[in-house]
Amino acid sequence: MSAFAAKAPTRALTKTVASRRAAKSVKATRGVVAKAGGLGTPFTTWILQQEMEENIDGELAVVLSSISLACKQIASLVQRAGIAGMTGLAGETNVQGEDQKKLDVISNDVFCDVLRQTGRTGVIASEEEDVPVAVEETFGGNYVVVFDPLDGSSNIDAAVSTGSIWGIYESDSTCIPDFSSEDAAKIEEKCVMNVCQPGNNLLCAGYCMYSSSTILVLTIGQGVYGFTLDPTVGEFIMSHEKIQVPKSGKIYSFNEGNYAMWTDGLKKYMDSLKTGGKDGGKPYSARYIGSLVGDFHRTILYGGIYGYPGDAKNPNGKLRLLYECAPMSFIAEQAGGAGSDGKGRILDIMPDKVHQRVPFFTGSVGEVEYLESFM
Repeated sequence: MSAFAAKAPTRALTKTVASRRAAKSVKATRGVVAKAGGLGTPFTTWILQQEMEENIDGELAVVLSSISLACKQIASLVQRAGIAGMTGLAGETNVQGEDQKKLDVISNDVFCDVLRQTGRTGVIASEEEDVPVAVEETFGGNYVVVFDPLDGSSNIDAAVSTGSIWGIYESDSTCIPDFSSEDAAKIEEKCVMNVCQPGNNLLCAGYCMYSSSTILVLTIGQGVYGFTLDPTVGEFIMSHEKIQVPKSGKIYSFNEGNYAMWTDGLKKYMDSLKTGGKDGGKPYSARYIGSLVGDFHRTILYGGIYGYPGDAKNPNGKLRLLYECAPMSFIAEQAGGAGSDGKGRILDIMPDKVHQRVPFFTGSVGEVEYLESFM
């Protein structure tokens, strides 16, 4: 059995999660556990059902509800971007030195605002911000939320699919800032300590894709579910239940424009796909949008592999471990797929800085393992 297959259904359990499951076991013996709805279930109802089943607590339910609100707001902004003057550059760069689009800045503000207003987030960390930020307004929960507010924003002007990505961790009680007695430097240090957790500690991860339809996909560690926004009622409705990544698939999604800068092993792998891969036969098909959310969504539905490798110019690639790779890997594994840096599981990597980059490969287990054999 492969390492991915063995570890896919599991996740690191915090004391709180373990206690929730213990409570669920007690409820089960009393025969009062609610049954979660299936296709057609509104997202709000689904959250309440998960809370009733003790899969999440009330604080996390509030956080998830606020994230869905942020996604609706951003979806509306994206749809109106071309006629509301929200395309083009904002005239600023983020901490990675990348030019920020106007919607990058606006979407970041939307996410930060809704998460602060919940009162349940202790630390929020955005790809667009230099450092994680402690939330003074919190009064319960103290969850750590990391997010990329608008992935693929370079595609906005061309109306190509974009998306938001997030991950939720439980806060380390020893790292919760004390605003009454600690200075700004100490608070920032504790925020960084809270955020730099391995993906194995994720409680929840998800993304929302803004395309021909707006689709929210998430996992709370018990399978992957998809919800499509019904604009007539303003609610996400379950459209994908228990998503499963096909074990293999002859579709690859790589930016081959960087081929000349890849390692010899990766070049050999790419060449092999064009002659049918390990099983021979029909060559693989290339599909590359240039938006992680869009490419990832297609990959978990149809199978195959998505990759953003390192190269001679960027040895660690360009995707961020905390904001993109870890949340997407958690989703992939919960759907029976895999997430790797080319040598091992993304979820096993312990971050050493908040904007750390890593090579990223995800998709069908068989396809990821085949790539690793060349690396």
